[in-house]
Amino acid sequence: MAMMLETRKVKRRLLRFTNAIFAQKRQLNWEVFVPTVKTLMVEHIRFSAVSVIIGGRMIQRSKNTKIRSFAIILESDSLQRLKVNSLEGTAKALPDDTKRVNLVVCFGEMLIDFVPTVGGVSLAEAPAFKNAPGGAPANVAVGISRLGGKSAFIGKVGEDEFGYMLADILKQNNVDNSGVRFDPNARTALAFVTLRADGEREFMFFRNPSADMLLCESELNLGLLKEASIFHYGSISLIDEPCKSTHLAAMEIAKKNGTILSYDPNLRLPLWPSPEAAREGIMSIWDQADIIKISEDEITFLTGGDDPYDDNVVLTKLFHPNLKLLLVTEGSDGCRYYTKEFHGKVQGVKVKAVDTTGAGDAFVSGVLWSLASNMNLYQDEKSLRDALLFANACGATTVTERGAIPALPTREAVLQILPNVVA
Repeated sequence: MAMMLETRKVKRRLLRFTNAIFAQKRQLNWEVFVPTVKTLMVEHIRFSAVSVIIGGRMIQRSKNTKIRSFAIILESDSLQRLKVNSLEGTAKALPDDTKRVNLVVCFGEMLIDFVPTVGGVSLAEAPAFKNAPGGAPANVAVGISRLGGKSAFIGKVGEDEFGYMLADILKQNNVDNSGVRFDPNARTALAFVTLRADGEREFMFFRNPSADMLLCESELNLGLLKEASIFHYGSISLIDEPCKSTHLAAMEIAKKNGTILSYDPNLRLPLWPSPEAAREGIMSIWDQADIIKISEDEITFLTGGDDPYDDNVVLTKLFHPNLKLLLVTEGSDGCRYYTKEFHGKVQGVKVKAVDTTGAGDAFVSGVLWSLASNMNLYQDEKSLRDALLFANACGATTVTERGAIPALPTREAVLQILPNVVA
């Protein structure tokens, strides 16, 4: 009888704040739930001397620990895990093995690309432009989600129509946008991008300052950083303060939590004060990354003109002791891979290119999507080669349409072009 009364009291308290959480109307097994939670105080959102036993593991919550924001996440209808997520307060994070294993958090810029309505012309010759969401880290976040993975984006946009549009696009593509901040005093960045008749891309940026440059450390979503299994970023966020310091702080937080650091320098020389500043900025965080993706042109730039096809150049000048995987993209010819144990090349997937914008980001999306499913991917060469063939196909599929985010493929679309390819 006493147990029944306790059950009713706990149930009444829990229902006050779980209605929104259980939007999918999952049924709670109270016979399992009540014995699990020893004491739960709801008033003023406080836990008092709470001990939660989850699958044989005990998590202690000290008396009067304040919780401003929390969520109860059910892994299954039988209540496999209760997770208390504190975004503000003194509650400590859950152990590393309780992370959302496949969450990839992308940090950096999100902007509007203006792409010519016809191909093969310079920006000055373009008769008209179509706006398309872009920004390398945001592209990767959407790409992972399109493939069926879980991703989140951390960055800043203007408190303007373009900024709200970009945040909505993340949401529409099932990317967690809780890390997006809006700046009322700066505009969302704009870029004009075209693929000229000679095959070269041409960029013209409108920023200085744009909102993405103004993200402050205090605006970071620490909850996302602590949940991430992979933290992905570029180098553009290293160009100006305060975003540079925020970028470095986010890397440090992720690294302390055992997160894999993924780096795509994504060289954009027009945005840097000088080539020397670009080289120094890109290399300043080189040794901290676990995974790095670069292009042939970036090898030439970073090594001062060395042959980008020379394995010895890559291994002696760019591969550092802490690196788990170095990837070199070669456009339609595929990619090369380097680990401490082996290196090789995976062929590309031939298609008719319409717009190469976002191809590298689609490739990275494919790699990180595979890695999030198998965190030891780089240790097995066959598994890695399969993943890189898939990533090459992601890039190939993307170049068949205009724009970056609009062209990012689903897993089904990628698999359609793979049967005729032999690794």
